[in-house]
Amino acid sequence: MADVMARLDALEGRVGELEDLNAIRRLHWAYGYYIDFNRPDDVVALFARDCAVVFLSGEYLGHAGVKRLYGDWIQELFTSGRPGPVNGLLLDHFQMQDIITVAPDRQTAKGRFRGMLLGGWHDSVVDQKPEHMPQQFWEAGIYENDYVREDGVWKIKRLDYMMQWQGDYETGWAHTVAHLQPAVETYPANPVGPDVILPPDKIRQTWPHRQDVPMHFAHPAIGKLLAGQGAS
Repeated sequence: MADVMARLDALEGRVGELEDLNAIRRLHWAYGYYIDFNRPDDVVALFARDCAVVFLSGEYLGHAGVKRLYGDWIQELFTSGRPGPVNGLLLDHFQMQDIITVAPDRQTAKGRFRGMLLGGWHDSVVDQKPEHMPQQFWEAGIYENDYVREDGVWKIKRLDYMMQWQGDYETGWAHTVAHLQPAVETYPANPVGPDVILPPDKIRQTWPHRQDVPMHFAHPAIGKLLAGQGAS
């Protein structure tokens, strides 16, 4: 019976881990759908209370920072504060290639995703486009995120999005540079700025520069260390 109980405990743990993987995957995919349609309140609800978002070399802290980024800045930039969908605006985020690692105690996890974005304004609403934005564009980036179980529910603890490239649709990524650039001023001097700007040696240059995005997981075939751990 001791052997049977041990096997049952192991199976129960494995089933719990699989449930965690699906919950985290669902959490991140929901994030993609909510930012598609500029729903900042729903985005904020996905985050833990002491959360952070790293975007364009700036760090937005807590629920207030998340709301400032997705509401005061992104929603205002694309829809003048209106929730989506908005006629004539395309802002589709595809979340894919997830690799998720749940900690042994099942209270924290790490996840890597690739994001791709198709955006633009139809000719009928092109007058609503910000001057510095192309009418049609592509974007791709990599997420290396931290998750935490808060009050029994998986939440995003730290969302770290490292943009890899942006390109105008008409001319392509080979002939354009990123139209979004890192912030140079923090909140509140910049009303939509980050709470913290990353140190100079951590500033992320934009396309055509490429960014190394360290992987939290061990090599699946030859890795000897537990995912996310360094050599002792």
